[in-house]
Amino acid sequence: MNDQVEENQVTDDDWAAAMSEQAVAEPSAESAAAPTAAPVFEQFGGGEQRSGTPQGFDMILDIPVRITVELGRTKISIRNLLQLAHGSVVELDGLAGEPMDVLVNGTLIAQGEVVVVNDKFGIRLTDIITPQERVRKLNH
Repeated sequence: MNDQVEENQVTDDDWAAAMSEQAVAEPSAESAAAPTAAPVFEQFGGGEQRSGTPQGFDMILDIPVRITVELGRTKISIRNLLQLAHGSVVELDGLAGEPMDVLVNGTLIAQGEVVVVNDKFGIRLTDIITPQERVRKLNH
């Protein structure tokens, strides 16, 4: 039984292998010509670091966040909601093949496509929303 449980678990090596296969199968022209990305945030610091006291981003690295991948949305009445049964289909506004939204704590940060590795679902990020785009969406 323990062997069966271990077979169904996806390891980091499985995901790394899937990502390296994709990189070999789909070499990106953008990645070859793209310059090195500039850091989005300026470096924290300036003073001496006391031993045992985290500086900069180290202070926030262990804060948990909730990641949500959204296939689509719909509105239905409570009457229709109560009529749902096993096998019912709920139509969403997202189209098949359309990128899915990736939200962190309810804020859109990226879009991606579904991948399957060892019968487990994941998402491959295809577009990252820049901080400037997020601020622009807040203003609208």
